[in-house]
Amino acid sequence: MTGPRASWLGRLPQIALGGVLILALVLGVATLSARPAWQSLAPGIALVRLSLTHSGARNCRDRTADELAKLPKNMRSPQVCERRRAPVRVEMDVDGHSVLAADLPPSGLAGSGPSRIYHRIELPAGSYRLDLRLSDDPATQGFEYVAAFDVDLHPAESLAVDFDAASGGFFLH
Repeated sequence: MTGPRASWLGRLPQIALGGVLILALVLGVATLSARPAWQSLAPGIALVRLSLTHSGARNCRDRTADELAKLPKNMRSPQVCERRRAPVRVEMDVDGHSVLAADLPPSGLAGSGPSRIYHRIELPAGSYRLDLRLSDDPATQGFEYVAAFDVDLHPAESLAVDFDAASGGFFLH
């Protein structure tokens, strides 16, 4: 095979120019990734986030003996419950001032899913008392879950308040 061979030495100026352009692009991206300096909170401000998912109670009743006798044996459950869940009531106070009072509807088309909330509260750094209350059954008076926390927030700190009924209620992390 005797023919013209492609020589990369003849293309050395184009290769060098491509290397310089790639280096300039990498340096430009590196510079722009560090600037402008962005901060999500103003100086001296801390963040409290309330985030929870909890299911409200269902309205259930016991079936009578006559109702059970009329049903096939494989369908004789002693209780019948509505599919829709009750709304969840949640309240939050910071140093005795109400910052949140909401009735959270159940999710889903049939209203059979859990109620959800995500609420942000920006506060100046300092010490606060958080009072939290949750009710998941409108048939009961008052709140089933109550918690109070004394917190010391530092600038740019993010405190998360979560809820787990199996663990006993509200907790911080």
